[in-house]
Amino acid sequence: MRDENSKKSKFSWSKSLVRKWFNIKNKSQDFHADDDVVVGRGDDREWRMGSAESEACMVKKSRTEQMNKKNMDRVRRRRSDVDSAQATDVHDYRIFVSTWNVGGKSPPKNLNLEEWLHASPPADIYVLGFQEIVPLNAGNVLGAEDNGPAKKWLTLIRRTLNTLPGTHGCGSYSTPSPIPDPLVELDADFEVWVRSEIRGDVQNLKVSCVGRGLMGCLGNKGSISISMTLHQTSFCFICSHLTSGQKEGDEARRNLDVMEILKKTRFPRVRKACDEKTHETILDHDRIIWLGDLNYRIALSYQSAKALVEMHNWRALLEKDQLRMEQRCGRVFEGWKEGRICFPPTYKYSNNSDRYTGDDMHRKEKRRTPAWCDRILWYGRGLTQLSYVRGESRFSDHRPVYGTFIAKVEIINHNRIKKNMGCSSSRIEVEELLPYSHGYTQLSFY
Repeated sequence: MRDENSKKSKFSWSKSLVRKWFNIKNKSQDFHADDDVVVGRGDDREWRMGSAESEACMVKKSRTEQMNKKNMDRVRRRRSDVDSAQATDVHDYRIFVSTWNVGGKSPPKNLNLEEWLHASPPADIYVLGFQEIVPLNAGNVLGAEDNGPAKKWLTLIRRTLNTLPGTHGCGSYSTPSPIPDPLVELDADFEVWVRSEIRGDVQNLKVSCVGRGLMGCLGNKGSISISMTLHQTSFCFICSHLTSGQKEGDEARRNLDVMEILKKTRFPRVRKACDEKTHETILDHDRIIWLGDLNYRIALSYQSAKALVEMHNWRALLEKDQLRMEQRCGRVFEGWKEGRICFPPTYKYSNNSDRYTGDDMHRKEKRRTPAWCDRILWYGRGLTQLSYVRGESRFSDHRPVYGTFIAKVEIINHNRIKKNMGCSSSRIEVEELLPYSHGYTQLSFY
């Protein structure tokens, strides 16, 4: 790739680079509306050749047939809805969700992820979001993408998940994520892993990316969202890296990031029956989980925040947590839930230590007020959080955060449907077959 680029004029830029800068999608990524339904009308002259009587007869007959067909469809749909409702079971699925800003460092082969990914009992689904999987320098933000670190993380995770204690007899884990190659251009890697036994029950995998970096479009900040359906229940997982900074007013920029992600995230449309719900936006889904380095800070001085951390006074710190303050004012994540935080702030640590950067003994370090930058939130019903904790890996200047959930999933019991169909009456009321008495409407031909 570099050899080819070197042959080009210094004023020439590759199409992929320009698309990356300005967040332009390829044609294959464009969203298309449903195909137009084309109805053959025939030649206008043929319509005018018939007599008024035959035309009225044809219109009336056609109208009657259409109404009868609609009534039959309505009856069948009503019966199907009743049967489906009666034959729907609700099962519990365990979901492990984690976010980790790895500080642009490539993982060594011997990095131990068991403490981070350990869940007892093992989860059915693992949702893992990374930020800064490559260093945030001009070469990576503006230049060619480097998938090397992301592939290393993928290999480590696969090996760890399939060797965790308690997974013996539970089958292996595979990733049905619609992102075969991690999206380094969005400064993130987002993976969904499921037990192999339920891989066939996961359908309608879709992905949508929103860039919120430089000029509001580059991918050093932004989101990756994954949409999928498990049996009859839809899920949406959003991994984001929001605007950084601890200056006054930076929280408003993060709020804007959230609003733009909610507004601009659009999943490809899937052709469905007219009465089926589609999931084109984040809030269209049944179960929604948002995770990532949200970058909200604590509105206190370094000394005040550090003193409260040493006292483990999480309540006093959370009173000044920007995310909680913005939520209380209704400016962001209104209606979203977050678990109880009973762990120290996850940012910013000195390299390979348990010490926050910028204390009095290390004045050369860039001082950052400790903060809960790394968060997990959820929206809607059917989700119960069982745990919300942080890991203690010193690999990065952030600590990983993870939570476990129980998700309610609706499953159609086909055996019960067959039983109901065999026992139910096949009689249809005569009135249900009669057309509506709405009369006739004028037919216009164009």
